[in-house]
Amino acid sequence: MSRGHMKQKNKQVFLFCCVLLLGLISSRLCALESDSDQPITIDSNTATYDDVTATSTYTGNVISIQGSIRVNSDKLVVYFVDGDAEKLVFTGNKAKFKQTPSEGAEDITGEALTGEFYPKKNLLILIDEATVWQGNATYSSKLIEYDIKTSLVKAGEKSSDAKRVHVILKPKTKAAK
Repeated sequence: MSRGHMKQKNKQVFLFCCVLLLGLISSRLCALESDSDQPITIDSNTATYDDVTATSTYTGNVISIQGSIRVNSDKLVVYFVDGDAEKLVFTGNKAKFKQTPSEGAEDITGEALTGEFYPKKNLLILIDEATVWQGNATYSSKLIEYDIKTSLVKAGEKSSDAKRVHVILKPKTKAAK
C-alpha cells in the first residue's frame, strides 16, 4: 500500500468514527429532551392488573424508568384511561427520583413519601417530606411540583402560610490551590 493510499484510508476511518460519535451524542441529547416521548418501563417483585378499575399495582423494589427519569419506590399504582397511563402514584419510605435535565447539567434528584406523576402533563408532584436537590440548592416542603420537561421546581402551597418552604443555597466549593 502506498503512503498516500494509507493516509486516505486513515482519513476515512477517522471521519467514520467522528460520524459515529456525533450520532451517539445526538441520540443522548434527544433522549434527554424527549423523556416524555419514551416508553415507561417498570421492574418490581410483584405486579397485578385490575381490569375493572383499570389499574396496575407493582410492589417490592419498584424501579420505573422513562428516558433519563428514574424512580425507585416500594409501591407503584398506575391508573389507565383508554389504555394510556394517565397517572402514576409512587409510595415508599421514601420514594426517590432522578433526572438528567440536559446534557452536561447536574442531575435533579428528589424524594418524598408520595409521588404523583402525570406523564401527559410532564408533571411530578412530591407530597409529604418532599425534598429536591440540584447542584448546591436544596428545596424542602410538604408539597413540591416539578415540571419534567422544563426542570422548573415549585415548592409550597399558596393557600397557607403555615406550610413553609425551606431552601438551602450552598456556595460552590473553591478548587484546592
